[in-house]
Amino acid sequence: QVQLVESGGGSVQAGGSLRLSCVASEFTHGILCMGWFRQAPGKEREGVAGIYIDGSTYYGDSVKGRFTISQDNAKNTVYLQMNSLKPEDTAMYFCAAADTFPMWYEAAEYNYWGQGTQVTVSS
Repeated sequence: QVQLVESGGGSVQAGGSLRLSCVASEFTHGILCMGWFRQAPGKEREGVAGIYIDGSTYYGDSVKGRFTISQDNAKNTVYLQMNSLKPEDTAMYFCAAADTFPMWYEAAEYNYWGQGTQVTVSS
């Protein structure tokens, strides 16, 4: 069982930056993809970024050029660097892990989820 714990959320003004972290439990053998998702009130969960075991990365159109996903395998940690934040980025952000090869943006294909960390961007 993989456990994921997110941190790094908070409140920031538009144009600011935040870095989210997702620490995975030591039992990460077999994880093939890690993803970041977000969900705003009244909206569906949206894929933000994904990183596969080979290091390839993918981003949602709304965050391309502003967000960067990365991983530190030695620390079992995945990061989401968020720059040039906008009020529409306000949401609960979730980290997820998959032990199959999912379409990175398909939430239903991930096996494990963290509890989420809130990001609030004010104008």
